[in-house]
Amino acid sequence: MLKTSKRLSPPPTLVESKTPATAVLLLNSPEEDILVKACEAIHTFAEKGDENKVSLLGFGALEPLCRLITHYNKLVRRNAFMALGIMATNGDVKNALQKLDAVPLIIEKLSPEEDTVVHEFATLCLASLSVDFICKAQIFDNKGLPPLIHLLSSPDPDVMKNSLEIIFNLVQVYECRLAVHKLGGIPPLLKLLKSDFPVIQQLTLKILQNVTTDRDTCNALYPLYPLLLSFLQDFRDLHADALQVVANCLSDSESVQLIHNGGGLTRLMEIVLTPNMPEIQSNTVKCITRVAQSSESREVLHKQDVEKVLVELLSVADIKVKSSTCQAVAAMSLHRASKDSFRDLGAIPEVVQLLNSENLMLRSAATQALSSLTHSNQRNALLVYEEGGHEILVQQLYGSCLRTVANSAAALCNMAEQKTIRSSILSHGVIRALVEPLKSSDTQVLVNTTLCLSVLACDEEARAELQRAGGLQPLVNLLHSYHKELLHNVCLAVCVCASDEPIAVEMCKFGALEILQEISQSVNRRSSFTKLAMTSLLNSNLSVKYSLTGHLTSTDIITDGFYDAGKVCYLLQFATEITSYEMQSESLTEKPWNMMDDVSLQSLVKEAKESILPLKDEQEQYAALARLVSDAMGGAVEMEKLHEFSWMLHLSELKFQLQSNVVPIGLISKGIYCHRALLFKCLADCIGISCSLVRGEYNRAWNEVLFIWSAANNQRSSQPCRYIVDLMHQPGSLLAVDTPAAVRYQTIYPYQHCSV
Repeated sequence: MLKTSKRLSPPPTLVESKTPATAVLLLNSPEEDILVKACEAIHTFAEKGDENKVSLLGFGALEPLCRLITHYNKLVRRNAFMALGIMATNGDVKNALQKLDAVPLIIEKLSPEEDTVVHEFATLCLASLSVDFICKAQIFDNKGLPPLIHLLSSPDPDVMKNSLEIIFNLVQVYECRLAVHKLGGIPPLLKLLKSDFPVIQQLTLKILQNVTTDRDTCNALYPLYPLLLSFLQDFRDLHADALQVVANCLSDSESVQLIHNGGGLTRLMEIVLTPNMPEIQSNTVKCITRVAQSSESREVLHKQDVEKVLVELLSVADIKVKSSTCQAVAAMSLHRASKDSFRDLGAIPEVVQLLNSENLMLRSAATQALSSLTHSNQRNALLVYEEGGHEILVQQLYGSCLRTVANSAAALCNMAEQKTIRSSILSHGVIRALVEPLKSSDTQVLVNTTLCLSVLACDEEARAELQRAGGLQPLVNLLHSYHKELLHNVCLAVCVCASDEPIAVEMCKFGALEILQEISQSVNRRSSFTKLAMTSLLNSNLSVKYSLTGHLTSTDIITDGFYDAGKVCYLLQFATEITSYEMQSESLTEKPWNMMDDVSLQSLVKEAKESILPLKDEQEQYAALARLVSDAMGGAVEMEKLHEFSWMLHLSELKFQLQSNVVPIGLISKGIYCHRALLFKCLADCIGISCSLVRGEYNRAWNEVLFIWSAANNQRSSQPCRYIVDLMHQPGSLLAVDTPAAVRYQTIYPYQHCSV
């Protein structure tokens, strides 16, 4: 009870509390005096403990009490409510009361005409019942909020307290939060902030915390904002709740500007610097952090010189204050000008020193601040480096706190964009430190780690270290992720690492290509990043690229060991010694194979260099190379007689002779489109002239070249023109792409199907 004086009560009852069953029976008496005394006896008995309340429940007291709270006699009603209110504080009684549908009856007695004692115990009943969601709905649906709001102005503190408890339970529901404001509940709530009872103040603040999540409610609080701020100093035990209300009121930039215009932010800055109040300082800084979530609010705080206040707080002894301050620094550093202000005010050395703290919470907050301070700011990154922060950040990657690891990886990523800093970071073993986070189950750790890796891996030694440290397999495994940002970052890292062929090959062994192929079939998962990663892997293994895509660009330079992995593999071998290669069959399954020297190919390369390179005219170079390829592979064949060209028998003989499906290209003396196009691409790459290789259907393949003149009229063209080089029928002829002649060259005719 909150009252300081005793409530007047009727004369002592004649019904002894030792006979509760008798008292319950008397609740059915037709005599009003007996009803009054029976109700009071039950109230007295119930006050003595939960066991008594349960006993009364067992004797059947609830139903008659619920009937008597509507009795025409005021004294009967009052005593019935007193008994019912006390009993309802017990869980078993409360559950039983819910089933009796008593809520409408109780709400009916909240009218101003009723006795204050009735108000007190009626609200006590509802306070117990309103914890349940169904009862919340019943109270709201039966229009219980208006009388409860009216009772906030009751002269009885117990009535106010009970009403506040009910309203607090109700405003956990969205509709009720809105209704409190619409029904005029904010003014009486604000008046209760001046109550002499701390419990009433606290309940009021907790209600305001909930209702101020609504914008219109916040608008109603603007005039009373100074009153809320006064709680931060005048009522230190309530400052956390008051700050939460303030933070809600400052949740949008318009509110921040209005309160700033009224001097509210200045007052907040004064409070946060109040000495010897670490708890208030910490919570006030948290409030500032919440305010700084929007760019407009950060601008207002910046104009208020909040950076100067925060830097001053970094030197406070209390760990909670410093941790909260670091988080506020991180939030404000999203504002570009604030980044510079923090640097000029000396914040960075202070934050770097906090990385050495033994407190995990503080270290995590410090890494968060550095991550934000160094983002897109080279001067700040350089200052962190000069303070030795990069060394400590690398060590933080081995920590157990996931947030610290994620923040450290992000900060290192920001700093590594500068070559000098990147080299120093790498020298402190960052690559090995990043391997374990690659195996984390925390999404943010993975997002930041993979992005950091994609920046660091531009260094050749870093890529080699990643391979030695066993980081490639966990990196490839992350390609399975369905998290968009993470998959993007992984693809970037794969792309960078794939610039080294041995690393690309190892990633392919771990299944990178298969995973990326699977992703390419998914509308939701494929993107320019996944395509880039796949292209990078394929560029390091042109044999696989040609097998999968059927296309090699002019920048894809064929080298020793290339093979066309179709039903028959055609090997290109330039080496003069016998060499072991990793060959791939039709299914791209790897198996070792030893291959003889391709002396014929070496001779063709030599002849091409000697006879074609001296030619000055570019078109003539292509024509001469086409004739060289055609002569080496059986000469020109008329299109109408193509089915008579016995290239398949020739290849069968070679396979039998070699006891292998892998045939050196130089040994083929009767070659069809695919063989000639491959040889042309090989020789062109060897002598340094540009062409692409495109695979068609049914053993068709061709080479495309670009000229800045039109072959049709022999005049210079404004745009490069693409031509197919005829290697089969009129060797050396250039067929403009998409013309009938080019289409005929690329197309397989029905009569040719039988020979393929």
